[in-house]
Amino acid sequence: MNSSLNAARRARELADLPDRTFDLLVVGLGVTGAGVALDAAARGLSVVAIDAHDLAFGTSRWSSKLVHGGLRYLASGRLDVARESAAERDALMRSIAPHLVSAAPFVLPLTAAVSRSQAALTWAGLVAGDALRAGAGTPRSVLPGPRRLSAARTRELAPALRPAGLRGGLLSWDGRLTDDARLVTALARTAAAHGARVLTRVRALWLGAEGALVRDELTGGELRVRARAVVNAAGVWAGGLVEGVRLRPSRGTHLVLRSSALGDLRTGLHVPIPGELNRFALVLPQPDGRTYVGLTDEPVDGPIPDVPEPSEAEIGFLLDVLAGVLDAPVRRRDVAGAFAGLRPLLDDGRGRTADISRRHAVLTGRDGVVTVVGGKLTTYRKMAEDAVDAAVAARGLSAGPCRTRRLPLVGAAPRERLAALAGQGVPRRLVRRYGAEAAAVARLAADRPELLEPVVPGLPVLGVELAWAVRHEGALDAADLLDRRTRIGLVAADRAAALALAERLAEASAID
Repeated sequence: MNSSLNAARRARELADLPDRTFDLLVVGLGVTGAGVALDAAARGLSVVAIDAHDLAFGTSRWSSKLVHGGLRYLASGRLDVARESAAERDALMRSIAPHLVSAAPFVLPLTAAVSRSQAALTWAGLVAGDALRAGAGTPRSVLPGPRRLSAARTRELAPALRPAGLRGGLLSWDGRLTDDARLVTALARTAAAHGARVLTRVRALWLGAEGALVRDELTGGELRVRARAVVNAAGVWAGGLVEGVRLRPSRGTHLVLRSSALGDLRTGLHVPIPGELNRFALVLPQPDGRTYVGLTDEPVDGPIPDVPEPSEAEIGFLLDVLAGVLDAPVRRRDVAGAFAGLRPLLDDGRGRTADISRRHAVLTGRDGVVTVVGGKLTTYRKMAEDAVDAAVAARGLSAGPCRTRRLPLVGAAPRERLAALAGQGVPRRLVRRYGAEAAAVARLAADRPELLEPVVPGLPVLGVELAWAVRHEGALDAADLLDRRTRIGLVAADRAAALALAERLAEASAID
C-alpha cells in the first residue's frame, strides 16, 4: 500500500471512519504511538491512529536526538534495561533506520572539576557500555569503542575548551538521529504502507474499551470511532484521557546556538554537571549549522501546555555549565533559540524527577484501555510491542507475532547504497534525511529548479524538503513544515524568513 500521507488521503480516510470497526485505535502519534500503529498493522490488525495536532507534535520532537546504549541504566544497576537499550539501538542503526541513525562521537573533557577518581569511574562506565554494544551484536565498524585522549587531541576536536587545567579527554560513541521528528514521520508512513490509517488534527474527546468520540480539529465535526481495542499513547497528556494514570512530568530544556559560537567543534561534548555524579550536559553539533546544548530536568506542576516554554533559570543554568569548560563563555545574547519537552514519567513516589526510572509502563485499565507511558525514545519499539501485546491479550484479538525488530522503515537502505546515492549527485543532505527516497525528493525540482536552493540563506534546508512533506509526509500547514518536518522554526528569525514559502506550499496540500 502507498506510504504517502497528505491532505487528500486524510480526507478520504476520515470520511469513512463511521462505517468501519477497527481492530485497534491508537491515540497519540509521537514516537510511541506511531510505533504502536506500525507494530499492530504489521501483525495484520486493522488500525486507525489519531493525534490532536501533528506527527511528533509533543515530546518526540524535543529530545536530544540521541539513541542511547543504556549507559545511564547501567550506572543505576538496571542491567536488564541497559541491555534492552543497547539491543534497540542496534536494531535502529543496522536494520530499522540506518539512514536516520549514525554513530556520533562525544568527548568528556577532563578538567580540574573532574577528579581522577571520577574520571576513572567514568572510564569504567564507558568500557562497560562498550561491552553492552558487543553484547547487542553491534560491530565496531558501526559504533567504535571508547578511547583516552591527550589534552592536545582533546583541544583539536573541541578548540573552544579552556586549556588551563585540561588533562585530556574521554572519547566515546553513541547513536544519533538525524532528527527525532523524522523518525516519527518514517514510522507513521511505514504504518500507512501496512494499511494503518494515520490521521492528524483528530482529537480524542473520550476513550472507552470499544473506541472513542473524536473531533476533526479542521472542521469541528464530531464522530464516533469504533474499535475492538484502544491504546492510549498520548504521552504527557495520557492521564487526562483515562483514570488511574498518575504522571510526574519533567521539563527538559535545550539551547540552540549558532555553531560559530563554539568554534570548530568536531565532536559532541559531555560536560559534567557540578554536584552530580552521573549527570552531564550535552553539547550536540547539528548538520544544519546549529548546536544544541541540554538538558535540564525540572518538575512540572499544573496543566500541561501544548508547547512547553524553557525558563530563563534553565537557560542560565545551561550557560553556567558551559562556562565551566569553555575558554570564552557563551553569553545570553548568543542564544539563538531554545526548546523544551516534557517527559511522561510515571509517578513512583521518588523525590526528584531526575531520579524517577525511565523504564516504560504498560497499564491496562478496568475498561480495557491500554496506556503506555514512560520510557525513552531509544526503546520506543519495545514499548510499542509490549503495548500491542497487552491490547491483544486484553481484548482477545487474533494477531500475528511482532515483526518490527528487523522491519525497515521507509527510506531505509544499506549504508553502501546510501553512499552510492550521494556519489550519483543526489544532495548529501537529502540522503542523510530521506535515505533511499532521496533521489525521488530531488526529482520534485525537475520543473522547479529553485526548489533545490536553501529555503533560508545560511541554512541547508532545501525547498524540495517542504514540497515533499506536503505531498508525502502529511504536512498540512506552515507550522508542520517549519517546526516538525524541518527545524527551521527553532530560530525565530529563520522561521520568519521561510514563512512565505512554507505557506505557499502548504496551500497546495490538497492534492490527488
